Amino acid sequence: RQSGRRYNLFLKRRLRIDKRHQSKDSIFFRDGVRRIDFVLSYVDDLNKEWEKKLERRKEFESNLQKAGLELETEDKKESEDGKIYFVKIHAPWEVLITYAEVLNIKVPIKENDIPSMVENPLDCMLAPLRLPEKVMHPEPDYFTAPFSKDKQELYLIDDENTFFSPSVRNRIVNYILTRCPYGTEEGKKKFGIKRLLNNGTYSAAYPLHDCQYWKKANDPNCDNERYTLYMEWASFLRFYKEQPLDLIRKYYGEKIGIYFAWLGFYTEMLFLAAVVGLICFLYGLFTMDENMSSKEICDPAIGGEIIMCPLCDRDCEYWRLNTTCESSEYSHLFDNVATLFFAIFMGIWVTLFLEFWKRRQARLKYEWDLVDFEEEQQQLQLRPEYEAKCTQKKKNPVTQEMEPYLPITSQAVRFCISGTTVLFWVSLIIASMIAVIVYRLAVYAAFASLMENTQTLQPISGLLTPQLATSVTASCLNFVIIMILNFFYERIAIWITDMEIPRTHMEYENRLTMKMFLFQFVNYYSSCFYVAFFKGKFVGYPGAYTYMFNRWRNEECDPAGCLIELTTQLTIVMAGKQIWGNIQEAIVPWICNWWGRRKARNNPENLYSRWEQDHDLQTFGALGLFYEYLEMVIQFGFITLFVASFPLAPLLALMNNILEIRVDSWKLTTQYRRPVAAKAHSIGVWQEILNGMAILSVVTNAFIVAFTSDMIPRLVYYYAYSENEDSPMSGYINNSLSVFQISDFPDRNKPKVNREDFVICRYRDYRYPPDHERKYLHTMQFWHILAAKLAFIIIMEHVVFIVKFFVAWMIPDVPADVKAKIKREKYLTQKILHEYELEKLKERLCQGDKRATEKEFIATEGRVELSRAM
Repeated sequence: RQSGRRYNLFLKRRLRIDKRHQSKDSIFFRDGVRRIDFVLSYVDDLNKEWEKKLERRKEFESNLQKAGLELETEDKKESEDGKIYFVKIHAPWEVLITYAEVLNIKVPIKENDIPSMVENPLDCMLAPLRLPEKVMHPEPDYFTAPFSKDKQELYLIDDENTFFSPSVRNRIVNYILTRCPYGTEEGKKKFGIKRLLNNGTYSAAYPLHDCQYWKKANDPNCDNERYTLYMEWASFLRFYKEQPLDLIRKYYGEKIGIYFAWLGFYTEMLFLAAVVGLICFLYGLFTMDENMSSKEICDPAIGGEIIMCPLCDRDCEYWRLNTTCESSEYSHLFDNVATLFFAIFMGIWVTLFLEFWKRRQARLKYEWDLVDFEEEQQQLQLRPEYEAKCTQKKKNPVTQEMEPYLPITSQAVRFCISGTTVLFWVSLIIASMIAVIVYRLAVYAAFASLMENTQTLQPISGLLTPQLATSVTASCLNFVIIMILNFFYERIAIWITDMEIPRTHMEYENRLTMKMFLFQFVNYYSSCFYVAFFKGKFVGYPGAYTYMFNRWRNEECDPAGCLIELTTQLTIVMAGKQIWGNIQEAIVPWICNWWGRRKARNNPENLYSRWEQDHDLQTFGALGLFYEYLEMVIQFGFITLFVASFPLAPLLALMNNILEIRVDSWKLTTQYRRPVAAKAHSIGVWQEILNGMAILSVVTNAFIVAFTSDMIPRLVYYYAYSENEDSPMSGYINNSLSVFQISDFPDRNKPKVNREDFVICRYRDYRYPPDHERKYLHTMQFWHILAAKLAFIIIMEHVVFIVKFFVAWMIPDVPADVKAKIKREKYLTQKILHEYELEKLKERLCQGDKRATEKEFIATEGRVELSRAM
């Protein structure tokens, strides 16, 4: 019986193989002529809503056919698992040209006659980084004009089947799918594929990849662009090569193309910042032995004789300063003169990056026909969800047509709910940060007591100080909390943005972007802000310590400064986020796809069709690109806002981004369904966010150098208080530590044990000694240092901002040659269009068309002359 079943299964497969004469990579209907532009899939499950779903599908597919689309259904018996129906959609020529005009799609009218740019003399040196010309520029450069059905002979139409690229075709079909009605329910008109996907009527909707990524298709009509992208772009061995941006744009659309263009440009600019940061780090490394502060701390005759006040109340003992020898030496790696130089350099670098990106973006806008895109494509097109949920209508002052609108009262209520929700979640982040601070304060005493009283930790006690141990564990805990809060808030942000019912797609993305960025900003940076600007600043002094909630004593900085702890915090959060991000982006989709395809690999090749292969891939989603931008912008914040504490941050970001480009391209090419092509003329609201962070970074770095670093106190001592001309920095450590008389300790602070009967202890501050008439009050040196810090902040900010604005003014946003090309193209397209109208009018006059008057002919001829003059 079992052998009989196997024989029947063999016959069934054999029948299916014979029936399907196409290869499994076919992207055409059964006739082998009509291209599959989109695929819908569904499972015909017999549950209580089966009839309702069936009715919706019939109505929807009927309306698609009325709109001119052609459908072909693959029965579930033909699918690999015997459960899924596939509806293949083809857009014929008439549909394409109709919606090309509606969407204002630009098409070629004449080959570009503007000479190419003068060759760069460095091109021969950059040859190893170049890709083949056919990969970099897959199609000729043309002058373009918006498509018009009435002027088809004006355009360079060689073949109707290939005139519109597959990405343009799937964009047109998606436009129809999102607006096609499928019936009326509860008195409301229902439409759009998104609703049908949400209610389970269809399980998936996607355009097809053109071939398998690891080998070319057998079909000679296939362009094999996916294979080319995989070999030349998504391969990790090509990490040093340039990106084929024109091919990316052609295959995936302008929106994805502009993201990779921005990511590539950002990575290129990081190279300069990484080199300068590495030089600053090496300066700190090579001058470690010359650092007088760490020498004095490590010297048994100086640091070994300085007795420090206890690190916590009651349980902690007095300790010697030279126990922090190693940490003080390592702090010099990041806290030196080069820190100031690098902070100023990064303030200028970020301006250069943003200004040069504007120029690069302007060039792409011209080359990709996006110059007049924004208003036509984004602002005037309503979201289908907006049209469905807004029942009231009013006249649009621009189009003079009736369209849905949301009443102001409803908008106000929705915004109030949205704002309250955002404030609640931001408050939750702040509360979690306070919880981490409480953790730091609570375990700090435990670490200090443990390290002082445990002999086994003595070998590493110099390197692993209580401050550092607390900082490392708190940073790891903070990172875990960040990841948990991110998981929940992503869903909340999408929900409240949907509830606001934004009018256009651009509005929706901008609102979601601002919510997510505000959350991520507070979530990722709050702990760094705490270490940089609050830790060690409000500790009081022995006998009058400051307490949080009147219970936990505030943390003190290491005698060598707080900068090394900020570096630790930044490294753990930044590196942890990048590692976790790569795991999420690459490994998780790969595992999901491997699990989904494990059975299909055992089937004969002809049974696993192109639409089934793509169906088993992951969905990139409408917000897929949003998360990519968010990840990179958060990284941008790490390397700009706190870069004065960690010069190696740009180098870490550079290495991550080289990998990120290939990971993103690999997963997009191999692990995800082909995204629906979309247009975008810029990186959108992210540009404004980057500008804001660039300005904020100048302020934060100035404050880090002034208040977190020890540079200003050292300079004040060097120029005003040093008494040794031969070695001006000698005596600095002794000068920076104040004296406290142990007998003045209240019972709450006094250690339980004083084994060596110390009389005085030292603490980090500038206060008068116990025998002075102004006992324990701030000395004049404290006020001198504070004045110097404030003066430094004002001077540094003004210098950097003046240079930033001067650089921004000097660099035009649009290159001169691009301006000339835009004017040339506008002139030629107007000339061609007007001459075309003039020829048509001449033909009508010759044919005796009475409607073609002589005045109309003169007016048309005048427009041609005017365009030439302009």
